[in-house]
Amino acid sequence: MSELHKFLFDGLPVRGAIVRLTDAWAEVQQRRAGNSDTGAYPAPVSALLGEMLAAGLLMQSSIKFNGALILQVQGDGPVKLAVAELQPDLALRATATVRGAVPDGAGFAAMVNAGGAGRCAITLDPAERLPGQQPYQGVVPLHSVEGEKFQNLAQALQFYMLQSEQLDTTLVLAANERVAAGLLVQRMPLKGAANLGAGQEGERDAIGANEDYNRIAHLAASLTREELLTLDVDTILHRLFWEEGLLRFVPQEGASGPRFACRCSRSRVGAMLRNLGAEEVQSIVAEQGQIEVGCEFCGQQYHFDAVDAAQLLAAGPQPPSSSAVQ
Repeated sequence: MSELHKFLFDGLPVRGAIVRLTDAWAEVQQRRAGNSDTGAYPAPVSALLGEMLAAGLLMQSSIKFNGALILQVQGDGPVKLAVAELQPDLALRATATVRGAVPDGAGFAAMVNAGGAGRCAITLDPAERLPGQQPYQGVVPLHSVEGEKFQNLAQALQFYMLQSEQLDTTLVLAANERVAAGLLVQRMPLKGAANLGAGQEGERDAIGANEDYNRIAHLAASLTREELLTLDVDTILHRLFWEEGLLRFVPQEGASGPRFACRCSRSRVGAMLRNLGAEEVQSIVAEQGQIEVGCEFCGQQYHFDAVDAAQLLAAGPQPPSSSAVQ
């Protein structure tokens, strides 16, 4: 099952986390593959979404924030938008908008930053906003200060953490059709509490200057994509950090771990159809034989035949519902 492990390095200003998505990642792919209009994403796009989900979970798990973390990559290549949404209870979902051919083996830059105008954004959307409160958002380009295009998502997010949060961060990400996984190692403030988007400040040493972090980051970066996808968590941590003192938290898995969840449901779609009115619903059924509604986010399709439509209308008016299933 999907699992998240968090740990600290004893006596050092360094924290880490590792995530493996299996059943949750399978659900994301199956919903999209089952959509008769879109079908499955091209393999490189699917891998990008898997890496985004893994990275988003790692970042969500390292902050004290009651709300959604939304990771977005906006591109000027065939992938116009890729989104991963992570809730504080580790519920997750992802989607992508693809406009154009994505060849097998397409790289990150070719998919989302072909013309150099790609952007990466992280939004923190509070679960309960105060009056006038806006979501926190940070945006960075998909290239270095020198203008060199990032070749993978990990490079872009490491750059984001340096530019927006002034935190040394090392990320290793990988995804295939079975597993989406990631490893994060991050330098913590020497004093105080750093909280992404919370505006807190602690006393820190200079970026890149902490020798303990640099040593651990070098070890983390030695993890290969194949190892991340195939080895279990205990084996990975032992291989990388067997000489370090690790303080490990209780793993989050099962009901408390990462899991797929989308806000769409048959009942929400039914409420939306009732809001259209009997005349509109009956007209669609008469013309097409049924009503088909697809979730714009996860791809799940909901079908209503003439009998289903009659039962919906007989239920009477319902409270207003959004016209889009998201």
